[in-house]
Amino acid sequence: MRQPPRRSAASPTRIDRYVFRQLLVALVAVSGGLVALIWLTQSLRFVELVVNRGLTLRVFLQLTSLLIPSFVAVILPITTFVVVQFVYQRLAGDRELTVMRSAGLSPLVLARPALAVAVLAMAASMVLNLYIVPQSLAAFREFQFEIRNRIAAFLLQEGVFTPVSDDLTVYVRKRDQDGTLHGILVDDARQPSSHATILAERGRLVEVGGVPSVLLLNGSRQEIDHQTGRLNVLTFVENTIDLAQSSKGEETRLRDPTEMSLSELLNPAASGLGERDIGKAIVEAHKRLATPFTAVSFPLIALVAVLTGSFRRHGGVLRPLAGILTVVALLALGLAFGNLASRDTRLVPLIWAQAIVPGVLAAWVLFGPQLRLVPRALLVRIGAV
Repeated sequence: MRQPPRRSAASPTRIDRYVFRQLLVALVAVSGGLVALIWLTQSLRFVELVVNRGLTLRVFLQLTSLLIPSFVAVILPITTFVVVQFVYQRLAGDRELTVMRSAGLSPLVLARPALAVAVLAMAASMVLNLYIVPQSLAAFREFQFEIRNRIAAFLLQEGVFTPVSDDLTVYVRKRDQDGTLHGILVDDARQPSSHATILAERGRLVEVGGVPSVLLLNGSRQEIDHQTGRLNVLTFVENTIDLAQSSKGEETRLRDPTEMSLSELLNPAASGLGERDIGKAIVEAHKRLATPFTAVSFPLIALVAVLTGSFRRHGGVLRPLAGILTVVALLALGLAFGNLASRDTRLVPLIWAQAIVPGVLAAWVLFGPQLRLVPRALLVRIGAV
């Protein structure tokens, strides 16, 4: 009885697993390191909330961690390209690709691990863009709004001039454990025509209708009359001062298209958006749907740079450099097409073209010669029958 042929030690399946493992580990490491770096640089914008407004480190980490999904969604196609380029270039430098080619492996077989990783990256990017990122950005902006307009007002520190907003500063000389405030000074410039300085012996932070306020006892309100130049002093036994920024029209937060769901973006008129924001909403919807495909297109460009052309034992520089410049140009085109489409929605197909066409062309260059041989092989086989 004839035995089936045994697989060699370097079978395509084992090679796939070997390369796939390297690609996946490198993708996780590079993406994680780059996300940490971006998070560190972006989180510096919110240090002011900790230094000047007394927010705890836990609240700071909760706020900035909500930005991480958006970072991952942006860099995942780029890191997938970088990892594929690096790993395959290293395989070429170590002459492992030379051995694989000598074993008769075609570009399609050599590219299978990279394509598998690219498909995983595309799926992860799709989930991030359509579900996770909008929810995290909505939670981030709501949390930030609460901090700037409500929570920070309840974090007054004794002996410190606390800027609750750009035009409202509060000083508290002493704060008891039960929350009673002593020696209160409020500098209120929210109304330019009536800039007031308020002093009170004691008080307490309260919440009136969901708005943070301070209840002042036994104090005075001092204003300068701009018409007469006289100082007006009003004494009071009890007075309540609103500490929110509602005078700036920020009591209700306007939603950004980046935090809306896909169904809301595709129906901007029903979402209550103005005419100026409808174009931005439509572009945002198409970018969410099209951008994940760049996680496949960019790695295909890297594969073309490594696996095509005349093969050199020690590798080359021109083709990898051309691949990098191509991806940089595509990223720039993506930004330009997004801006143009937001002004004229008839240009939305350019967003899809930037995401898909480069991948299709790269796949044709990489696999076209091999695919053109398939009909010939079928005709030869049919003729033999």
